[in-house]
Amino acid sequence: MNATAVVNELVTLTRDVPASIVPVGTKVTLLAGEQARLTQSLGGSYTVVVNGNMFRIEGRDADALGLAPTAAPATTLRGVPRSREDIEKLVWDTLKTCYDPEIPVNIVDLGLVYDCRVEPAGAGGLFRVDVKMTLTAPGCGMGPVLQQDVQNRIISLEEVDEVNVELVWDPPWNQGMMTEAARLQLGLY
Repeated sequence: MNATAVVNELVTLTRDVPASIVPVGTKVTLLAGEQARLTQSLGGSYTVVVNGNMFRIEGRDADALGLAPTAAPATTLRGVPRSREDIEKLVWDTLKTCYDPEIPVNIVDLGLVYDCRVEPAGAGGLFRVDVKMTLTAPGCGMGPVLQQDVQNRIISLEEVDEVNVELVWDPPWNQGMMTEAARLQLGLY
């Protein structure tokens, strides 16, 4: 199999691999030799179904699926002046690389990001980023996984020194918060 994943492809796990149960977020180890159906490959992570249960596998562990390991998509402005506005655009572009493991739409287009503030963090051209986001359902156990994914991707930006990602529940998320493109993609029109 090549580095590009084919959705709905059946694969055999080549090694034991850490995974998170979707939607509860519990960490487990899937065992080498198990059959997994790849259902989603977006934003540098994979969603698979094993024995009727859904799991998220990080891109760095793609070799267990017979794929080349991947890092989260990188976005950079190297060589360009880095104003607060530049960094804010970069952060929003980075947020669009984060996906709900059950829904093949990024968290921005799903309407899960309620607020994103970028402020200077002292000298040296570094910035602090504060994100307020929600989930499609308050009881979703993947909340901490998505929250950490957002934090990891933003902090990996060269210009960002500090990140705070807060899960909020007000207002409650609803399908009307999705972009038109997301609703079209999901067949909600």
